[in-house]
Amino acid sequence: MAAPRTELPPTAGLPLRWRDFAPGAPALALGPALARMLEVDPAAVALTCSGTAALVLALSALQRTSARRSVIVPAYTCPLVAIAVAHCGLRLRLCDTRPGHFEMDPDALAALCDDDTLAIVPAHLGGRLADLGAPLRSARAAGAWVIEDAAQALGARHADGTPAGAAGDLAICSLAAGKGLSIFEGGALVAHDPGVRALIAGLAPQLLPRSLAWEARRCVELAGYALFYGPRGLRWVYGRPLRQALRRGDDVAAAQDRFPLHIPLHRLGGWRQRVGARAATRLPAFLDAARQRALARSAQLRGIEGVEVLGDRRGERGTWPTLTLLFADPRARDAALSRLWGAGLGVSWPFVRALPDYAYLRGTVPRAPAPNARDFAARVLAIGNSPWLDDAAFSRIAQALEESCRQPRG
Repeated sequence: MAAPRTELPPTAGLPLRWRDFAPGAPALALGPALARMLEVDPAAVALTCSGTAALVLALSALQRTSARRSVIVPAYTCPLVAIAVAHCGLRLRLCDTRPGHFEMDPDALAALCDDDTLAIVPAHLGGRLADLGAPLRSARAAGAWVIEDAAQALGARHADGTPAGAAGDLAICSLAAGKGLSIFEGGALVAHDPGVRALIAGLAPQLLPRSLAWEARRCVELAGYALFYGPRGLRWVYGRPLRQALRRGDDVAAAQDRFPLHIPLHRLGGWRQRVGARAATRLPAFLDAARQRALARSAQLRGIEGVEVLGDRRGERGTWPTLTLLFADPRARDAALSRLWGAGLGVSWPFVRALPDYAYLRGTVPRAPAPNARDFAARVLAIGNSPWLDDAAFSRIAQALEESCRQPRG
């Protein structure tokens, strides 16, 4: 596979500016800035070193409220969710998704809930929102908590106007590389219940101790992110490892789905918080521009027979870091991936497996039937919605998609 001269990002992350790194305090600190975006009390937001750390902190706090030990998650979601549940010593239970979607099937979820259910963790995907109605109803019936996984949906709104990250009992947000707002690696935990907030405040210093080594590393990585996050820099730090993994036939590595089973846990430093707070002022306009691009391009893709663009339901206002596509035929999806993944155009695979099918997670994820989740993994593809994806490059992608859907199947 010949290396392209430039590499478009697989998601539309907010580019940092050097003025974000200026000394001095920003007008609004990062925690209150996120609280304003989420329309919650600033006391509800706890900053963490990653979205995964936020989930660990949430689960650790909820463990103090109950003897329950089961956590229900979608069978198609980020492997880090399963790793966080295992880190806390809790029992992972997988809920199959509904057909043709990433959100948990309501009937399967209701059947899984019992008197050992501590929490349900519905997840949004690529800025598309999961309906929280069924998780909230099931949780209320079982006496469990809902932790909204808004790691990929900061800035989105549910149909009733509630910001993503403010609709559950708790929520996790991610500020990782490539997310809408990034400090390279960071996160936030939102908790509405005052008692849970108090538990989080007491646990945070224990679970997230100061670590000069980790924070120094993240500061260097953040500076590198600011320098390399663009078509020229990503060719080396993202595109080159991607194509090496594809040549090895390692789709898990190519999708960056292989995560360490040990979760780094440390306190988020003040300098990176200040960088994020300055960048946050530009996020709403950035998300609006991404939405307008995505809506126009979604309309173009809807003309391709055999491809569905996942969009907002009535009243929703998701974010658009990617355009998430679902193919009618998995062979057409595979053909499109073979043409486009690694071509430098920002086409990728959200998560390459249903959770039970990652070999490195055996022993962490229980074996479970998940036919709908497996089917979704076999038919999904994502196109990065970055401002660097111009009309000519998008036309190349659309043509490859159309040809992949038309080619004869053996």
